[in-house]
Amino acid sequence: MKSILVLFLIFTASLSSFAQKTDFIILKRGVKQKSQIRYYPGETITYKSTKIDYFVTDVIKSIDNNFIYLSENILSPESITEVDIRDKDRRNGTLRAMNVLTIGAGVILLGAESINSIYHEQEFSISSGVGLASGILIGTGLAMLPLRYKTFKNTGRNKIQIIQMRMD
Repeated sequence: MKSILVLFLIFTASLSSFAQKTDFIILKRGVKQKSQIRYYPGETITYKSTKIDYFVTDVIKSIDNNFIYLSENILSPESITEVDIRDKDRRNGTLRAMNVLTIGAGVILLGAESINSIYHEQEFSISSGVGLASGILIGTGLAMLPLRYKTFKNTGRNKIQIIQMRMD
């Protein structure tokens, strides 16, 4: 009896998931999917429009055929000039992980060398090779910090599209 009830609940949940609408805004840089960013209703978006020359953060309430309804504004995709994608772009997570990895490796190398010198020689010293290698690692990590994707400009091949997927 319990298994039939569980199967019935799974079946009704799957039917209701097919009936839901899935509208989203897609920022396309090209044809590759990893360069596409999606915004769903309920998410915050930071944008700059043709009427406002500074970035505004707002929550997407709903999406229509030609308009994006925000909590304090109504926009068309053509009126958006830039979108801040620092927290939304997945590629920034990879770059952030590479930065942490290289800086962390440099710091760990310095720490291991200093602990090793204190243990073996009873005095603090760092050899020149280890200092150079850790300096290169830390410098590389710090130099890569500004290499993140910051904004999406709605010009040229870049497009902002509204995608509506409804099961009416």
